[in-house]
This record gives sequence, C-alpha cells and structure tokens, in this order.
Amino acid sequence: MNKYQYKVQGVDYEVEIEEVEGNIAKVNVNGIPFEVELQQPINAAKHPTIVKPKVEAPKPVASAAPVAAAPVAAQPAAPAGAGNPVKAPLPGTITTINVKVGDTVAVGDVVIVLEAMKMQNNIEAEYAGTVTSVVVTPGDSVMEGAVLLTIG
Repeated sequence: MNKYQYKVQGVDYEVEIEEVEGNIAKVNVNGIPFEVELQQPINAAKHPTIVKPKVEAPKPVASAAPVAAAPVAAQPAAPAGAGNPVKAPLPGTITTINVKVGDTVAVGDVVIVLEAMKMQNNIEAEYAGTVTSVVVTPGDSVMEGAVLLTIG
C-alpha cells in the first residue's frame, strides 16, 4: 500500500492506494474507499523522478584589499544558471538535448526533445540568448514545471 498526502486548493487529503488491477485502482481518500478508473494503466516499474537543479557551493568572499579595476568586456558572459528558465510543459522523459552550455539560441529553436505518452515533444527556446546551464541529461524523467535549462 502506498500512502500520499496532497493539498488541493488549501484542503489536505490523505490518499492510500490499496491495489491496482489493470486500469482500476482501489483507493481510500481521507478514509473513504473509492474505485478509480485510470486513463492509462500505471506501470509499477517506472516512476518519474523529480529533477532538481544542481546547486553550486557559494564562492568565498574576496578580501577587503584594493584590487585594480579590470577592463569591462563589451558583453560579459552570463554566470552559469543565470537567465530565463526553460521548463517542462508536461511530465515525461528527456530523449535528446540539442544544445550545450555556451550555445547561442534563437526563439523557436528546438533545444530538447521530451517523450510523453509515447510521443516526441519538441521543447523550443522561448528566449533568444546563450545557454547558461543544462540541468537534465538524456533518460531523465521530469515532472511538469521542472527546469530543463536556462538561457541568459
């Protein structure tokens, strides 16, 4: 039996999945039994994992000693991970990554291919700029809204 706790519009629900046979699941929601018909059978061997961005350790603060000013470049490179995130529009599995950190992309360029419900979905850049980080790798399972990469 799997137990889950959900909050939907501010209301807490405790959901217990007793058994799943084909596309029928027997569940208890806050102690009330239900038989639920699933749209697609659950494959118990595959469970999506949430992909979290890698967090880098903070860099040490420089000493208070005076430092000569360095010349400023015309366009400084964006720090890793800085910029606009490209998020997964639906849960699925990453099949292809078409860009790497430092690549320049235009609006509409296909940056990642995400497989969901046995369909290949092209994830396009919503912003023009330089890829500052790629958070996922091929084969990763992602949830809707997970950050896939950033464009600075």
